Amino acid sequence: MIMERLDAGSKSDLIDLTEMGIIARKVYFNLDNQTLTQQTLDLGQGKLNDLGALCVTTGKFTGRSPKDKFIVKDSITAHTIDWGDVNLPISEEVFHNLYTKMKAFLQGKDIWVRHCFAGADKNYRINVTVINTTPWANLFCNNLFISPSEEELSSFEKEWIILQVPEFLADPAVDGTRSGNFTILNFTEKVILIGGSAYTGEMKKGIFSVLNFILPHQYNILPMHCSANEGKDGDVSLFFGLSGTGKTTLSADANRSLIGDDEHGWAEGRYLISKEVVTPKS
Repeated sequence: MIMERLDAGSKSDLIDLTEMGIIARKVYFNLDNQTLTQQTLDLGQGKLNDLGALCVTTGKFTGRSPKDKFIVKDSITAHTIDWGDVNLPISEEVFHNLYTKMKAFLQGKDIWVRHCFAGADKNYRINVTVINTTPWANLFCNNLFISPSEEELSSFEKEWIILQVPEFLADPAVDGTRSGNFTILNFTEKVILIGGSAYTGEMKKGIFSVLNFILPHQYNILPMHCSANEGKDGDVSLFFGLSGTGKTTLSADANRSLIGDDEHGWAEGRYLISKEVVTPKS
């Protein structure tokens, strides 16, 4: 297995993927945006538009597939999650079977790995390791999540893992899913499996689902799907709404400072942001 990275080496090079059962041909670790963009172009997976922005095609799925998103029902979640049409349960057996198959699928392939943080408040943020099969999906995560400093990277410890393999399709009759694509969250293993869909928003909403559980359950923090801005006197305005209803537009006020446009938490009388970056939809 070959490891490539552009930044300084550290013991965090990190997680030994072979211990996880992933035997890739080449691992690209924490590459910068320029390199990931160039790799995407070289692989013929995207094009630059007239303004220089990278454009890619996500294939069959141009949005999330909520009916194919599951949470493993185990000792942590069995009595703490409101199961129903939104929170769909799946067994530990189904998860482990697909996890094993996905890791075997990656054997001999090139993968892109990134360590990052979800949550701007250091008291509540989680460590996330993303494993992708395309450079542009890894680029998405670099723009979405918070990048560790060199010092933070040197001591980074594995916590949550996102394994995103769009090329891997489940067999519903054998694997226990609804269709070939799936997203599965396991709070005991701290792993998110994404297969059959290249839509990168599944990774974003997967981590948002993790925070939606962890923040209230462990820290008594209210997670919110909203945008927020702040006035000169420290007054904060929140804009709630479903995706595409204008939260980003309304919060982008020239006379107020933007805090964030999508996912936030409210704790101990203060406001904290769940992600660091603005992610407008087009």
